Amino acid sequence: MKHSKQNKMHMLKEKFMTAREWVMDHNKIVMPLVLVVCVLITIVVAVNANHKEVLEDEAKQAAMALDSENASVDGDLQGYALEENAYPEINNIIRTYYDAQASGDIEVISSLNTYLDEIETIRVQELSKYIDSYPTVNVYTKPGLTENTYVAYVYSEVKFTDAEQLLPGMQTYYIGQNENGDYFINDGTYDDVIWKYIKEITLQDDVVDLNNKVVVSYNELLADSEELNEFIAYLKEKINEDVGEILAEAEQAEAESNEIEVASAQEETQTENQPAATTVRATDVVNIRSSDSEEADKVDKAQIGQEFPLLEEKGNGWSKVAYNGGEAYIKSDYLEPVFEEVLVAEGAENEADQENENDSTESNSANETVSGTVTVIESVRVRKSASTDAEALGTVYAGDELELIMKQADGWTKIKYKGQTAFVKSEYVE
Repeated sequence: MKHSKQNKMHMLKEKFMTAREWVMDHNKIVMPLVLVVCVLITIVVAVNANHKEVLEDEAKQAAMALDSENASVDGDLQGYALEENAYPEINNIIRTYYDAQASGDIEVISSLNTYLDEIETIRVQELSKYIDSYPTVNVYTKPGLTENTYVAYVYSEVKFTDAEQLLPGMQTYYIGQNENGDYFINDGTYDDVIWKYIKEITLQDDVVDLNNKVVVSYNELLADSEELNEFIAYLKEKINEDVGEILAEAEQAEAESNEIEVASAQEETQTENQPAATTVRATDVVNIRSSDSEEADKVDKAQIGQEFPLLEEKGNGWSKVAYNGGEAYIKSDYLEPVFEEVLVAEGAENEADQENENDSTESNSANETVSGTVTVIESVRVRKSASTDAEALGTVYAGDELELIMKQADGWTKIKYKGQTAFVKSEYVE
């Protein structure tokens, strides 16, 4: 009897580990074709700016529940079967979100997703050019960790404009409810507690069966159509190419804009620091006239290098100068300003050099030790700090290697980029 029970426990353990390994190995395959083809990053959707606070509160509640009760899906929640299209409000927000992706309506997507970054926005816009619609969107749900939250598995069929077949896919979301009672989608901002819960739920038999059906259906379509395989390969390459070009153009435009701003600032600084010209010098033999007109009487001829006190530089192309105790006029095109040289005291210059040296020493001592490299798996912006709102220092592309400083717990990786400390989102490097 004891031996039989041990065999059963051993078989259950093997079944659990096999299912877990399958899900982890095929996690990307069961995503919607949109994500499979274009390697789209999971999109975080929120109805309003308060969603992040709501998610943090839910995560805290979930953590407290797990700590105090040692909660597990092996308990009461294990008995909940998948419910299909059971909640109209959840179906509505999912349908709105998918329709917006099909049409490339970034305004609607952004209203649902406050976490959509620049690269994801570009991918959605470019991909929408090839999508006709999502004729089928079914939502399967299981209870979340707290009240009014759900783990949702969204089965969809996408119709591409250049493909006859409807292509199946599935995506996982964590659905929450804000303080106004409105549902929102969260598929990437939840903490480790919620993420662990989702993974455990995904290993339940009915979810595994649903995943299997989608994978089998998708693979059968690819196996039956060489044309479809070629289209998917083309689409993947095309989207990656378009996104890369748009990022490169944006980076170039930003660099040019920065150069213009720097040049303008330098010019303004030079103008501010530069003393006003009080003397002008003739650059050629030119007539000196009694008024600012070529019809005016000639007073004399200025010789090359001859200098005159400048009284006024007029807007009509003439300069009023002091001449023989009176006033006269010379064409400004034949004059150049004579500035007084500003001498810098040797002591002050040495002091400035010493300050620069000290700054350099402090900067070097603040640098962190580099510990290996990471490889870029998708085009991504390099940021000055760990925020999508931070200044973009440049773009790195798939295959590039970066010097690694540290992978942070907040989803960012600290790297060395062009001699300075910078950050990229961890999901884009490995």
